Amino acid sequence: MNYKLELNTQEPNSNIVFNTIVFESFKVNVVERYVGKMRFAPKLCHALFKIRTLENEIIETREGNVRVKIKDDNFETYQKLINVLNSYDYKNRLINRKDAEQDYVHFILGLVIANYDLN
Repeated sequence: MNYKLELNTQEPNSNIVFNTIVFESFKVNVVERYVGKMRFAPKLCHALFKIRTLENEIIETREGNVRVKIKDDNFETYQKLINVLNSYDYKNRLINRKDAEQDYVHFILGLVIANYDLN
């Protein structure tokens, strides 16, 4: 499955970071909220995601919600994956970027499959 990953889009001085994964027929918006100074060791407070069509229409979860909060063990795994994508090694191509991105996308896609009915 082809995808395009858009990482760390945010407004200046904002503690909210947006990541987007665009697939052929839908896109996943991931919203991260941080506490602390964004320039000096911010700490990820929580993350949530929602699915949109390519025309920006929101798709509801199986329970009828429009977004899903990443919790518990999934949150710990998410933190590890996003830390790799924000690392010095990733940014300076010292690790295989494609593998790091695929791990992140596969994790998010697993959460999407667990929470949404995609036809």
